[in-house]
Formats: sequence, structure tokens, C-alpha cells
Amino acid sequence: MTTFTQLQLEAIAGALGDTPGGLTDDEISSLLEGASLAAPDAGLAMRQRLINAFADVQTTRNDRTHILAFICTVMKPERFAQEPERFELMRLSVNRALALAGLMVSEEGKLEAMRAATKLSEASKRARELRADLTYRGGHPEVMRFCQQELLADNYFPVVLEAAKGIADKIRHRAGLTDGEPDLVERAFGGNPPLLAVNGLANESQASEQKGFASLIRGVLGMFRDPAANEAAAHWHMTKQDAEDLLGLISLIHRRIDTATVPHRM
Repeated sequence: MTTFTQLQLEAIAGALGDTPGGLTDDEISSLLEGASLAAPDAGLAMRQRLINAFADVQTTRNDRTHILAFICTVMKPERFAQEPERFELMRLSVNRALALAGLMVSEEGKLEAMRAATKLSEASKRARELRADLTYRGGHPEVMRFCQQELLADNYFPVVLEAAKGIADKIRHRAGLTDGEPDLVERAFGGNPPLLAVNGLANESQASEQKGFASLIRGVLGMFRDPAANEAAAHWHMTKQDAEDLLGLISLIHRRIDTATVPHRM
């Protein structure tokens, strides 16, 4: 009979119960009971409760059938009808754990066989984890599309660089400009009225917000301007946390530009 190794059990339990968007304690209790699996002490950490339940049923029955059934129950797409982003986040985490056992959860929530991986490349791992974390944070689609394995071969800097460039492209598209930096931001958000307004510009407070938003964009673009000529930036060893924080800020900028209006011009 085929069984999971202890390390595989731990990885699966961690993906289900110890990740952003993972199962809550109440969900674990309900799902274990529904799958007729022993529910260990509720005082344990969620991940450990699942490890103990999986190990117990696999040892007793000498197969992994009940564990696979539990995963299928957890990953039913209809369970996530009100929060589809959570489904994809969990699916990415679970598939990372299942890959070494030659299994994956499809977009339909079904278990499928795949060639067992001996390891996940560091770039692939970075891409999957970054995409999953940004999905959980509500990352803007224009930012998500840069979470590619090719850009993550060295570290996180190339992804943030390309995402920052995307801000300038968005401004040019929305404002109908062809300017390069640094004139682009001033042309788009300066003037009276500006080409793009992030609010109604009805009073001094809103005018200050408009200027502050333009300064924010200049700051972000300034961090990544011409990195080839800036040795410090080009060799910036960016951590995952720094990348996620910066990409979150870039997502915010994209959302504000998306909702910016074009003031009437006399």
C-alpha cells in the first residue's frame, strides 16, 4: 500500500493549517469529524492536530486513502464560493506539499497524478510563494503578472523593478502621454487642472492629497530609475518581506491611478 512519509505528512498538514488563508481551528474540527478521522486535542496547534490525525489513520489502515479523501473534501471549490482567492492560495500551498509525492490539486479541486518532483527550484518556489502571498494581500493584477519564475532566478529585485516600471506605463496610458521620467508625473498629476486627479480637488486638503500622491509615485519610481547606472540598486539583495511590502505599495498606486478621473478642461 502507498503511504506518505512523515515529512510529506508534515508538509501537507502545514499547507492546510499553517499558512495565510489556511484552515481555522473550527474548520479543522468539523472537517476531521466529517471525514471520520480522530480529532486530536483542540489545545494543540492546528498544524500539529492535522499531523497527528493523518499519522493515526495512516498507521491504523496502512494506506493514505483517508488522507487523500480529506484533502479532496477540504479543496472542494464550492467551499470557497464566497472567497475564491482563498481557494487559489490554499491550492498553491497544498500543491507545493503534494509535488514531492507526485500529486496535485487541479483547478476543479480534484487530485491528479503528476511526475514526482525531487525538489522545487528556488526560483519556482519564490514565484509560487510570492504569488500566493500577494493573492492573500489583494495584489493588483498589474503587479501579479510579474511574479514569474524567470524574474525570480536571482532574487526579488527584478520583480519589483518591472512592477515599478508598470506604474509609468499605466500613467502614460491613462493620461495619453509619451513623456519619460521625471517629467511624466508632473505632467500627469500637476497643473490646474491636472490630466489625472485622484479626488475632486474641491479644497486645499484634496489638493494636498493630489500633490502627496504625485510625490509618492516620484519616490517609488526614483528608487528604481536606471538601475544599470546605480550599482547599489542593481545589486540590491531584496528580501521577500521587502518585496511584498513594496509590491503592496505599487498595488495601491495602481488602484488609485485606475480610479483617477480626468478633470474637465476649459
